[in-house]
Order: sequence, then C-alpha cells, then structure tokens
Amino acid sequence: MVANLFKNSARIFLRKQTNILSASLVLMVAVLLSRLLGLWRDRLLAGTFFAYGGEWQLDVYFAAFRLPDMVFQLLVMGALSAAFIPVFSRYLDESEAEAWHLASAVITLAAGIFVVIAVLIFIFAQPLSRLIAPTFADRELSLMVQLTRIMLMAQFFFILSNFFTGILQSHQRFLLPALAPIAYNLGIILGILVLSPKWGIYGPTIGVVIGAFLHLLVQTPVLWRLGFVYKPVFDWGHRGVKRIAKLMLPRTLSLAVSQIELTVAVFIATSLTAGSLSIFYLAQHLSDLPVGLFGLTIGQAALPALSKEAEQNLDNFKDIFLSSCRQILYLSLPMGALLIVLRIPLVRIVFGAKAFPWEATLLTGKVVAIFALSVFAQALIQLLVRGFYALQDTLTPLLISIFSVILSVSLSFWLVFGLKMGLIGLSLAITLATLAQTVMLFVVLEKKVNGFNKKAYLWPLIKMSLATLLTGVALWVPMRFLDQFLLDTTRTIQLILLTIVAGLCGLLVYLGLSKLLKIQELNSFWQTLRRFGAWRRILAQSEEVLDAPAAPPATPASEE
Repeated sequence: MVANLFKNSARIFLRKQTNILSASLVLMVAVLLSRLLGLWRDRLLAGTFFAYGGEWQLDVYFAAFRLPDMVFQLLVMGALSAAFIPVFSRYLDESEAEAWHLASAVITLAAGIFVVIAVLIFIFAQPLSRLIAPTFADRELSLMVQLTRIMLMAQFFFILSNFFTGILQSHQRFLLPALAPIAYNLGIILGILVLSPKWGIYGPTIGVVIGAFLHLLVQTPVLWRLGFVYKPVFDWGHRGVKRIAKLMLPRTLSLAVSQIELTVAVFIATSLTAGSLSIFYLAQHLSDLPVGLFGLTIGQAALPALSKEAEQNLDNFKDIFLSSCRQILYLSLPMGALLIVLRIPLVRIVFGAKAFPWEATLLTGKVVAIFALSVFAQALIQLLVRGFYALQDTLTPLLISIFSVILSVSLSFWLVFGLKMGLIGLSLAITLATLAQTVMLFVVLEKKVNGFNKKAYLWPLIKMSLATLLTGVALWVPMRFLDQFLLDTTRTIQLILLTIVAGLCGLLVYLGLSKLLKIQELNSFWQTLRRFGAWRRILAQSEEVLDAPAAPPATPASEE
C-alpha cells in the first residue's frame, strides 16, 4: 500500500499539465497555498520580533534583501521569462541533446556572472547598504551588511532552481515548479521556529538560504527523470546563448526600472520611524494575495492563447483579452473592497492580535486599505503586459513602466517629505502610479489592436463596480453590528468569527447582485469552483504551454 502511494505520487509529479484549464488550476492552488504560507511566515516574523522591541531588526532584515534580490531579478528573471523558455523549447523540439547542452551553457554563464557580482557585493556590502539605507545607525548598518552577505548564498541556489523551473515548464511539468515556492516559505518558517530562539534575526536569514535550497531540491528528481544532468559548459559563443542574451535585454531593462522603485521605497521607509519598512512590506504582502491569485494566474493562463491568436486572428485576440480582463476584474474588485472594509480584523488575525502592537495594527490597516484601492489595477497589469508580449512588443511596456516609476518616485518624495505624510504617502504614491500605469497600458494596447468593443468592457465594468460598492456596504454593516453588540473582538476566536460572517455576507451579496445584474463572469466563477472538485481529471489533461510563473525572489515582497 505504501509502495503504491509513492508510485501514484510520483506519477502526479511527472504528469504533464498542458492545457490552460489544467495548468491554471495548478498555478491558482499553488499560489494560494504559497501566499497563505507566506502570511503565516509574516505572522511569525511580526510576533517574534516586532512585538518585543525588534522593529529595527525586522526593518534591517527586509532591507537586507534589496541587493541580493536585485541581482537575482536582473540576471535570472529577465532571461527566464522572456528568453530561455522559448529558445530552449525550440531546441528541445529539434534535438534533446542540443537542448541539454544549451541549458548547461546558459546555467554556467548565469552562475559565473553571479559569482563575480556576488563577490563584489560581498566586498562592498557596507557602502552599498549605506546607499540604500543612509539613515540606518551603525548597529543597523552592520547587521544589514551581515544579513546581505548571508542572503547572497541563497541567490546561487535560486539561479540553478529557476532555470530548472524553465526546463520543467518547457516539458509541460507545472506541478513541482508551482510547489517549489511553498518549500521556500517553509525554509524561512523553519528558520524562525527553530533557529530564531538561539540566533535571533539570523534565524529567518539562514531560513532564506534553507528555503532557496529546498526550492532547488524539490525540482531536481523530476529533472533527472527527464534526462537532464547539468555539466559545466563554457560555450558562450553558442547560437542559442546569443539568442537568449538578445531576447532578454528588453525584459531586463524593464525589471531594472521596477528595481529602482523598490529600492527607493526601502530608502524612504528606512528614513521613517523604526518598524516603518516592516509595516510597509507586511501590508504589501496582505494586499498582494488577490493579485497573485487572480491576476498572475489568469494572465499566465491567457498568454498562450493570446500569442496564438495575435498571429492568426486579431478579433479572437481581442475577445480572449477582454474575457480574461473581465474575469480578473470580477474576482479582484470585491477582494479590494474586502481588504478596505475588513482591514483591521484581517491585520489582527494575520499578524497577531496580541503580538502586534495596536499602533502598528492601525498603521498597517491604513496602508493595506491604500494598496487595496489598486488591487484590481495590479491584477490587470499582469494581463496587460502579457497582451503586449503576445503582440511581440516589449518596448511599449518598458516605456510605460519607466514613466510609472518616475511618477511613483516623484510622488513618494513629495508626499512623504514635502507633505509629511510618512508611510501613508509612500503607499499612496505607489498606488496612484499603479493606477496611471494600468490606464496607459490599456489605452495604448487598445490603439495597437485598432480598438476594443467598448460595450464589451465598459458596461460590465459599470455593473461590477456597482456590485462592489454595495458589497462594501454589506461587509461594513455586519462587521460594525457584530463588533459593537455581539462579539468580544479582543478574543481571537470571536475576531475570526466576525471576519468570516462579514466576509460571507459580502460574498452572498456580491453573488446575488451578479445574478441580478446579469454579470456573465458569475458563470466563470461557478466553473472555477467545479474545477476544484474535479482536480484529478483536470490534472490529466492535454497540450498547451504556459508562460513560466515568476519564481520567488529571495525577498518576502513576493509570496509566490
């Protein structure tokens, strides 16, 4: 019986998940598990450090991710998402041996470049850290330097692991790459629970390295079964390597622009009171849950069909795009309302009602609410950018991203330092820039495809917005009533009960209004629920390659 269990488990991991329905289900479930596990990780971090005068240590911990994560994003994610997978897949169709040679050559090149950069960062960690967090005191800067150097080790494992992900994706194996981020979060949780009692903030830092190694380890067995064995190959003149280098340039530039925004956020947040950077990241992680769950998964699942129709039938491309756009809006709009209305109960539940100070809870709730205003926009960007990629246009998203970052940075300095709005100003600047970026991407894409059917998106958007506003009321009324008259929300169980009851009231009202207003995406919602009940059958289905999901960088800013 045990032998059969292991045999059947191995078959699941080796099985192809190759159509949109199958792969999107795998991605959605894995993203949900990873994000929830990430929130538990954040709860442990907040409870272990924030509540006991360790706010500054937690700030340093988050700040220490900046340099290692920047190197990872620029070196690996640009190559992986935009270049390695399509080129490797093409070689795989022609010759498996040549594809393995290409993979080894690219991994060797990426690892070699990383080692050189890592050595430089290790040597110059102190002045570089001072540039990122100039207001840190000497003890904070010293700790940041040490943590940064430790985290560099994790990036080496991530480089190998994410190329392994690309290889598995090219073979239509999605399950293990989707589960790898869960292993990463488990590594950090292990560091917090086991190592922190003795080593303090070094516990989760070492946990990052453990998690990165687990991220690599869980994918290796299936890779071996597919026939890949890494060999150090210094074939930098290989035609495929040159092709990858050429394709990754626009994507890398786009990522570089986004890294500027993230670095400025750290620069500003560390100049505020102790704990500000931690609150910023904790609030961001909570508000990112619906973005990853709906925007990322639907955007990735739509990309193959969009790419195919962009070459064959532009009208079909527009239909698929608008259908995916409506699905994202239908799911993300009410989630934004839920985060706004139930922000304080959610913050108390997720980060600890007793362990997280009340002042920090209030500020985190405000930042969550501000980020929640752009949840739908953040989710739509996942689809909009892929729409341009499907049309083989990587320049336009880059230019719009540059403008968005300039706007975000300018607003951040003005609101934080000019109007003295502190962390509220920083989150508001990022939210406004995100909304502007979404509008610009949509307007330019609409012109590029000679216009969308306005009736196909304006009228559904109006109906969904109305339903969302009324859902917000339906969330607020029972929350206030239960809080004031029935439940003692100083107790965790009753706080959870309040959140569940208010959330269910909002959900029922939203579904009822969807039925009343004849919002077609309601049918898609029920179909998605039925997919979860038929997961065994879905995992066995057919043949279509998806874009690789973004693997988690070392920074907890990503929960994937």
